[in-house]
Amino acid sequence: MRTDSSRGTLPAREHLPAGDAGTPVLDVVIPVYNEEKDLQPCVRRLHDHLTRTFPYAFRITIADNASTDTTPLVAARLAAEIPEVTNFRLELKGRGRALRTVWSASDAPVLAYMDVDLSTGLNALLPLVAPLISGHSDLAIGSRLARASRVVRGPRREFISRAYNLILRGSLQARFTDAQCGFKAIRRDVAQVLLPLVEDTGWFFDTEMLVLAERAGLRIHEVPVDWVDDPDSTVHIVSTATEDLKGVWRVGKALAGGSLPLDRLTRPFGDDPRDRELTDVPTGLARQLVGFCVVGGLSTLFYLLLYSGFRQFGGAQTANALALLVSAVANTAANRRLTFGVRGRGGAVRHQAQGLVVFGIGLALTSGSLAALNAATGSPAHSTELAVLIAANLAATVLRFLLFRAWVFPDRGETGPSTVVAAHTPAASPAHGPTAPYAPLPQRPVPHRPYGEPYQTTQVRAGDAADGSWRDATVRLQPVRPHDTDPGDPR
Repeated sequence: MRTDSSRGTLPAREHLPAGDAGTPVLDVVIPVYNEEKDLQPCVRRLHDHLTRTFPYAFRITIADNASTDTTPLVAARLAAEIPEVTNFRLELKGRGRALRTVWSASDAPVLAYMDVDLSTGLNALLPLVAPLISGHSDLAIGSRLARASRVVRGPRREFISRAYNLILRGSLQARFTDAQCGFKAIRRDVAQVLLPLVEDTGWFFDTEMLVLAERAGLRIHEVPVDWVDDPDSTVHIVSTATEDLKGVWRVGKALAGGSLPLDRLTRPFGDDPRDRELTDVPTGLARQLVGFCVVGGLSTLFYLLLYSGFRQFGGAQTANALALLVSAVANTAANRRLTFGVRGRGGAVRHQAQGLVVFGIGLALTSGSLAALNAATGSPAHSTELAVLIAANLAATVLRFLLFRAWVFPDRGETGPSTVVAAHTPAASPAHGPTAPYAPLPQRPVPHRPYGEPYQTTQVRAGDAADGSWRDATVRLQPVRPHDTDPGDPR
């Protein structure tokens, strides 16, 4: 149980303040590669939608992934004509690389991205970012697989999408429903800490980001979307699926080995409602109830099996007493260790003796129930006996828990009205601790590096726009590692 009040790396989530009119609250990134045909209608349609419906200042950033056609010219022209549009140029391909670069440099508190084909209905954009603005969630994703989603696409893509998400659920225990929908948003304070942990620079970037965020205990909000498949999509399904499977293996291996410092993503203690203090509630009551119910359920099954076996060789009362005696000893030992957290052999004999007293009370209840049944019916069926014993055991269970808690395993440290802190522990890396070799996290975004490997810093040139407006800005990146040229990027 976490009882300290130490702060995590991330600040507590709060509703974003309404800033100055010129300060963008939302920065929507559109990563593109050779999209000279679709870029202009996409940007103008998105800009018109945000102008009409979005209540905060916004920015649209075109992230050009080393396009070889006239896409850079179209992007520059849009940035010159529309004040809310800016243009970034990257000399290396990769959607993940583009998003990391722009998001790391952005000053907007909410960062989003969408595909240039606008397959996702824009009416979902405000519901996507609203939970981030309000402080409710850390990330938000559009889901094509939610029940309320309306999707038009072929059976091949439908099968691939669902199969991929099943793989994520089975291998990485992911709980989000759609990893690859090109419609996501993240709070900037989360992005600054999370993005340096994400290694992929291509299409697996989304999945890796979501898996790490979920394992760290961050809140991911899902929005059902209307989505229409783009028949002219340039995504190469086979190569993309292969890279995704490689990414699943790499991330799964890193999580299993505990090499990810997910403790950097924890929120301050008290930010989660489960961390709040509750007065006049016995310490650990909720956890003990759950443990007692689990042990009690297993003990009941064990008791019924023993009763059925002993019943073959003796009467109902004898079978009940023997089955209850054996199951009571096992029940006391299990509750001692699992429910009330008592370790070691100290006091074990006393606990078992007290447990036998509780057993006697249960025996009286169940035996009395059987006696009443025999008096009422004379020769009841075996199934009727079992039904009566189940009902009697349920009544005895409530009394057994109260006696265990107050008499057999009391909390010796309680001297007055108690205060409980809910047993909520955010997910963290098994490797973190006093010996973990991680330096303090810098305040500004840091260049990407893979898990545990050193890297060379990169020079990012953002044009001559010193006022931070990003107008006509250009970014030229050098490979993070000598071999990081992304030759097989499916874009």
